[in-house]
Amino acid sequence: MNIGTLEEHYRLELSPLYESDEAKALFSLAAEQVLALPPAKLMMHKDETLSFINTQKLLSILNDLQTGKPIQHILEEAHFYGLVFKVNENVLIPRPETEELVEWIISVYSQQGSANSFGGPKKLRVLDIGTGSGCIPITLKRHLPNAKVSALDISTEAIAIAQENARQIGVEIDFITADILAFKSEEKFDIIVSNPPYIRDLEKSEMHNNVLMHEPHLALFVSDKNPLIFYKAIADFAKTNLNPGGELFFEINEYLGEETVEMMANKGFKNIQLRKDMQGKDRMIKAVFNGGGVLCNDKV
Repeated sequence: MNIGTLEEHYRLELSPLYESDEAKALFSLAAEQVLALPPAKLMMHKDETLSFINTQKLLSILNDLQTGKPIQHILEEAHFYGLVFKVNENVLIPRPETEELVEWIISVYSQQGSANSFGGPKKLRVLDIGTGSGCIPITLKRHLPNAKVSALDISTEAIAIAQENARQIGVEIDFITADILAFKSEEKFDIIVSNPPYIRDLEKSEMHNNVLMHEPHLALFVSDKNPLIFYKAIADFAKTNLNPGGELFFEINEYLGEETVEMMANKGFKNIQLRKDMQGKDRMIKAVFNGGGVLCNDKV
């Protein structure tokens, strides 16, 4: 069997679960790991005959995909902002919208210099809450190398994965195992960032089964009655633990942008910016604590 024939086999066998382009993309990811062929080169090797061993490896991946298991869990890796992170069923698979949130932070602070904008050469201090695989703090540390970066999660299994990713990528992160709903700290930060659980139970019907069956519900879902529970807790924590002029960055539920902005304004945050992602959905918020500015609900 050659590569092109097996790609077509993927497309046909996965048609009950995935569109044709999605199935081809899944084959491309599998082939990149098994055959060490990046997508650009895969096109030029479609007539190449596969060895028996590689054929069996790719068919095994296909069998797992047919169960609905995400390709990232099968390959035990996910790409995020140019880096490769180990992932498993204990952590969320990094999403493109989270890359956009990280890009927003990097664009602001790399322009200002990682020493930060608070009037001096002191080291920028960053905290990521609900770190999961560690993709947010590790990426920030890579691009803001002079910053002191900490990361918190309630899951000991997630912290273990994040620690392994930090070691493999070669950055130093201070990891904390704690529940943000009860966590207290004397440390002050210039940036607090979080992608907390925000999907309401009523939205489960909109989600793909491979997410519902294979990703940790602890990191995904909140009750319909109190969907902003983690945002409120993190905002309260930030009021105590952000330096004056410090900034809070959130990834948010696309349906709750206005409610999240209102909550943060009521808690005294200023210069609140509600930003859309590349799909035009309300997805990110940046706000200043004690920044001396005027509230501005800017949708950008």
